[in-house]
Amino acid sequence: MAFRRTIAKEVACEGIALHAGTQVRMLLEPAVPGTGIIFRRLDLDGAEIPALYDRVAETTLGTTLAEGKATIAVVEHLMAAVAGAGIDDLVIQIDGAEPPVLDGDALSFLELLDVAGAKDSDVERQAIKVLRRVEVSHKDASAALIPAQFPQYAVEIEFASAAIGHQAYAVDFTPAAFRAEIAPARTFGDIAQLDALKKMDRGHGASLHNTLAIDGDRVLNADIQRFPDEFVRHKILDAVGDLSLAGTPLIARFEGIKSGHALNNQLLRALFADPANYRLITAP
Repeated sequence: MAFRRTIAKEVACEGIALHAGTQVRMLLEPAVPGTGIIFRRLDLDGAEIPALYDRVAETTLGTTLAEGKATIAVVEHLMAAVAGAGIDDLVIQIDGAEPPVLDGDALSFLELLDVAGAKDSDVERQAIKVLRRVEVSHKDASAALIPAQFPQYAVEIEFASAAIGHQAYAVDFTPAAFRAEIAPARTFGDIAQLDALKKMDRGHGASLHNTLAIDGDRVLNADIQRFPDEFVRHKILDAVGDLSLAGTPLIARFEGIKSGHALNNQLLRALFADPANYRLITAP
């Protein structure tokens, strides 16, 4: 039997926001059992935004949550770390529109959570057990949740650039495997699209220190690359963060083919659209 978990003490960090390019300060606070994960925008009079799939308002170049007029963008890296650390209840106070990008991975946030420590409550942790296959697709991309005995992720991607090409990776979602195999994988982007991103008012905080830069058929900053197949691993990282917005751990196998934030969110909406798809259980 597992119990709901929060952090043992407050911990803070600051850094540049990936898209806004502004300096952001973030404070993680312990929360009482049942709180879930809450973002609190200090620059918007403390407006609170629950980290839940039905609050997803945009999925272009990251997952954006909204509650009323308040939004918080690019939450997936932080949420992946929270899920990887097994944290159920947390208040994230932040004075900007995005968490800081830090190293462009989830490991930076995981190490921050290490400093905070963990504290179990006396309230039982629940999980969502997927009972039948649920799948969504768009053109040649798809995402599915499949019944399984424990959480698993399997993703395939394919890009025209020889720097990425076709990559596939699968992992059992355990704290140790997430920390070693998935959390260190950095975000990536194409240098050729940088001007277009800037015109969209995105990517202002991306740098050669936090983003793997694809330049034609090579990685421009290969010196910071941690894995040959880092790109597909990062897609798993994104999926972990996006699926954590279920609000309760999922016991299922996730299979994604060229999937992204939009399909990941559509998958959760499809899952919860029919109660016959799942059952709430006591987490093992």
